Amino acid sequence: MPENDLPKMTYEQGLAQIPDRELPGFWFGDVRGLTARWEALQRGQARLIAISPGGRPIHVVTFGAYENVRGAANFNSAIGGRDASAYMNKAERDRPVVLFLGPVHGQEVENLTGLVNLIEVMESGRDLRGKDQPELRALGDRCRLVIIPQANPDGIARFAPRCSAGELSEGRFPWGMGTLSDGGQLVWPYSKLQHPMVGDNVGFPGCYFNDAGVNPMHDDFLDPMGPEAPAVLKVAKEEGPDLAVSLHSHSYPPAVLRPAYVTIEVQQEAAELARRLYALLRERGLPGGNPDADPFQASADGGEYPAPFNLTSAIYHISGASSFTFECPHGFADDKFCTVTIEQILDIQLTLYEAMLRHALENKGGDG
Repeated sequence: MPENDLPKMTYEQGLAQIPDRELPGFWFGDVRGLTARWEALQRGQARLIAISPGGRPIHVVTFGAYENVRGAANFNSAIGGRDASAYMNKAERDRPVVLFLGPVHGQEVENLTGLVNLIEVMESGRDLRGKDQPELRALGDRCRLVIIPQANPDGIARFAPRCSAGELSEGRFPWGMGTLSDGGQLVWPYSKLQHPMVGDNVGFPGCYFNDAGVNPMHDDFLDPMGPEAPAVLKVAKEEGPDLAVSLHSHSYPPAVLRPAYVTIEVQQEAAELARRLYALLRERGLPGGNPDADPFQASADGGEYPAPFNLTSAIYHISGASSFTFECPHGFADDKFCTVTIEQILDIQLTLYEAMLRHALENKGGDG
């Protein structure tokens, strides 16, 4: 793999950089205790959908009744027959269905924190800070919510810092993409040039990957290497969501990314949602894109370096959902592009969910 100018680092050196601090009770950077939390739900329902290579459970949590409008075909065949309702007549449903996919990259726990708090809002009406969230709860009650909080529990369990906000960015290594056996740090995009991430040349495997070295975002969807992506896609196929998000994190302001290998119309819908989200973030004093400019231009995929067909793309192709990827800021203390607090990260997450639910309800013909 290409070399970079980052210092070589061992796992032990990475551990030594973790600050000694107590994280707030609303923050979730580990999978321990989540199963018990799901078993205690009163309004929501939790169901086991897979076991990771490391033996860790993956659950889906739902709120709102399931409306069976399934047809006689799968989505791909129905599109081939020029009638998407042959897969699922979504227009017949009373409520929109919204799918939230938690971190497939284990170090991106900002999104695990957001989803655990969303579940608490739907359960109690307030987030885990004790802050009332009546509007978000009311919007959620008008939808069917399908939440997969921990899509890569192996990677999350490997993330020893439990939180990136407030840390120096150099301390994020080797937690994200890992190291080679000589201590050389792996960085994007070169960390994707070996998959699965196993073998004698691998040092610490990072949190991108499950315990078998598979990055669920880039599994072989027609010949799966791991259990996570097939479980996610099975849920998407059964639920037929109207809107779906794969939640990620980066070192920049909050961003909705252009979904690849989906229709122009789905791309345009994601851009419309992005404009709504960015305006709402700025209204609340949070960082976001420019609400007066197109977040991205819908386009065909191709060129010398075409976009990958990833899990976001696959969700559309198995369910017809308007599927997109969202990137939340990590909140590193020395980020040049976006410095946010732990509290602001949660507010960004909850604002995204609100924007999505309003969008889904308006598309259903209701008042968002």
